[in-house]
Amino acid sequence: MKILITGGCGFVGSSLAIFLKKKLKKAKIFSLDNLSRKGSVVNNARLKKWGIKNYRLDIISKNLLTLPKFNFVIDCCAEPAIEQSKKNPDKVFNTNLIGTYNILKKIKKDNSKFIFLSTSRVYSIKKLNKIIKKQILKKKIKTKLKIDHNYSTESPLSLYGFSKMASENLIKEFNYMYKIKYIINRFGVISGPWQFGTVEQGFVSLWVERHLNKKSLSYIGYGGYGNQVRDVMHIDDVCDILYRQILKFKFIFNESFDIGGGVSNSVSLKQLTKKCQKLTKNKIPISKIKSTSIFDVPYFVTNNSKIKKYYNWSPKFNIDQTIIDIYFWLKKNKKILRGQF
Repeated sequence: MKILITGGCGFVGSSLAIFLKKKLKKAKIFSLDNLSRKGSVVNNARLKKWGIKNYRLDIISKNLLTLPKFNFVIDCCAEPAIEQSKKNPDKVFNTNLIGTYNILKKIKKDNSKFIFLSTSRVYSIKKLNKIIKKQILKKKIKTKLKIDHNYSTESPLSLYGFSKMASENLIKEFNYMYKIKYIINRFGVISGPWQFGTVEQGFVSLWVERHLNKKSLSYIGYGGYGNQVRDVMHIDDVCDILYRQILKFKFIFNESFDIGGGVSNSVSLKQLTKKCQKLTKNKIPISKIKSTSIFDVPYFVTNNSKIKKYYNWSPKFNIDQTIIDIYFWLKKNKKILRGQF
């Protein structure tokens, strides 16, 4: 079996490639990545140590069709920083939608099986922002809402969210026209070792790194109180469910899933700060910035009921273990990580 992982030198892609290399002894794992993102060169070096070849190619290149045939294509390639929707809309649209179209043409040509990594950001920004009101900004957000495919996907979504939603629909059109077989996974926040976190994307690893190295942070938006909530999923749990999907693809395909840390792994920024303080023994300055991006949402917690039903799967790693794993990874790899954050 030959597996191609697009975006294979990114955080998720490189972690998945190495995970599958360990698990699938007879499989040949390949990466496709143009090495343009921060950290991708570091991750490519990791892949080489495991004998995983990277095709240095842009996903929007027509040369994609000239690559060898693969049994599976797992699409981890995306422009994931949501603020790029305003800063560089052409890049977001081309990478996230034209890229998907090119992959689908390759899959059609080779009759490959397809697993697509989508996002929780396909859900309505306007609807999610109604969860919190100005008069409760200083208090903890109190809701039992768990979000899945039944939740609103009406605009606005951001260009990032739109491009991923459009990609999902494009996959289904190819299924209708050409009978390709697919799985779509809408992942929430993913974190863990080898994530080079930024303010725009990868906030958990950023939070741990800033506390460890005594750098400042900011609570941005919703009054600047740090009450916004996300559920967080460990990268090893992501790899585990994708591995299960590969093994059971013969029986489970043409389905869409919501996958995240769930209620038990949900955390506010304020709670995350306390956890990082306790772990690092450092207290850092955190400023308040009341306003936020038009793309921001105050809350997201995933309903994992469908993925649990189909695969008997639940996250193994809790939020505390995720933070601990990031902390020790940072301490162990100081030289490699210099300049990456």
